[in-house]
Amino acid sequence: MNDEIYDVVIIGAGPAAIQAGIHATRRKTKVIMIGRPENSALYTAHVENYACIAGVQTGKALLEAGLKQLQNFGTEILAEDILKISQDDTLFAVETESGNHITTRTIIFCVGVSKKKLKVPGEKEFAGRGVSYCVDCDANFYRNATVAVSGNRSAAVDGALTLLGYADKVYLVAQELNVAPDLLKRLQNSAVELIDDSTIQSIDGENAVTGLTFNNDKKIKVDGIFIELGSKGALELATQVGVQLDHESFKYIDTNRKCETNIPGMYAAGDITGPPWQMAKAVGEGCVAGMEAASYAKKQKRSGSDDK
Repeated sequence: MNDEIYDVVIIGAGPAAIQAGIHATRRKTKVIMIGRPENSALYTAHVENYACIAGVQTGKALLEAGLKQLQNFGTEILAEDILKISQDDTLFAVETESGNHITTRTIIFCVGVSKKKLKVPGEKEFAGRGVSYCVDCDANFYRNATVAVSGNRSAAVDGALTLLGYADKVYLVAQELNVAPDLLKRLQNSAVELIDDSTIQSIDGENAVTGLTFNNDKKIKVDGIFIELGSKGALELATQVGVQLDHESFKYIDTNRKCETNIPGMYAAGDITGPPWQMAKAVGEGCVAGMEAASYAKKQKRSGSDDK
């Protein structure tokens, strides 16, 4: 990407993200939405309880219509996964899987909360005792250990590379890797051992994880496994910069009525802020977050607080 500063970066490509993009762009701010529509929970759903939409509509069709709206309004769209977020004074930096580095005045988290599971024996039993779904959260617990990562997308590859800074040995269990060329090259030049000829049949152990069994009866010893079956979720990304989670479950991003987080310039909308899991809620919060983020970015520009 160029060196220009964006006003708003929207993470996600579901209904909350699209509505946020519409409102932020119509306020004459420079907006980019980063995400893959097929990752949205709406993509495979059918909708018949949304106001002013008659009959049953497919989520895929609704998302495609929303993306066309964004393009007509001038929102930039980047169909990539985000690997890292950092903060530099009043600005934020976003790194994508293809190596793009984007600077922005505000960020809106519109990524869902569901984490895909392997659905194999031992996964549920050893959750929190060797089974984890967040490398950024739990890598420190595996210093000098042997760990595995399961997944073929950017979150899994980036997670395996991150774990090299903690663990003694890192396996990546993945068939048909689907990542950007730059990320794939980093993996190939690393010490991560790729297992691409087998699938996990069970996660083994007694009181905690001790190993994995594969479909060809192959077994390996590990102290833990990270299940990363997709792109990085909002919680993993948000915790990188200290965004506060809800105090009861620690499963959602804590926001106020303006969709603001505890970090100035960071907002959240949709499923990531908690139930109910409805498109109407996501769209409503996306509207608020988009307008608030655009207003914040305009104030930052007027004050010159982000001048370097």
